Amino acid sequence: MKRYIIFFLLLSLGATAQTPYRTSLGLGIDVGDGSSFFGPQVKHVFGRNAAIQGQVMFSDHNFMYVGADYQYVKNFPDTRGFAWYLGIGPQLGFNTNHGDYTEFALRPQAGLEFKLPEVPLGLHFDWKPWWRLNHGSHFTPGRFTIGVKYIIK
Repeated sequence: MKRYIIFFLLLSLGATAQTPYRTSLGLGIDVGDGSSFFGPQVKHVFGRNAAIQGQVMFSDHNFMYVGADYQYVKNFPDTRGFAWYLGIGPQLGFNTNHGDYTEFALRPQAGLEFKLPEVPLGLHFDWKPWWRLNHGSHFTPGRFTIGVKYIIK
């Protein structure tokens, strides 16, 4: 009986080890080649290694984008709250600076995330290039996002 209790305790710890939280709300800064952006982000973790993140980002050059990213999240072994992730997601960009037009883009990403112990805050940094698929397809590899998030639960 004791072995079964230990087995189920280890199994339940392993089921939550990849994601130290379920939902977060924060602010992101998107920098690199081209304009810089700033705006709210929300992230929800579902399953063992899956998350979806949504964002609305604004620049000072009359451009904004809305995006949703799927992320595969995995903790580094023997760490508490330190994870890496890979993901991709569609983005819609609205430009009113050089004529009104809408961009459709894909954004692959590779990043690091750290959930601060004992505090409901998290930090992330990722490489997130912009691959515009319309208006003359263009790939911008030099894009990065930095963010801070409040862990809701």
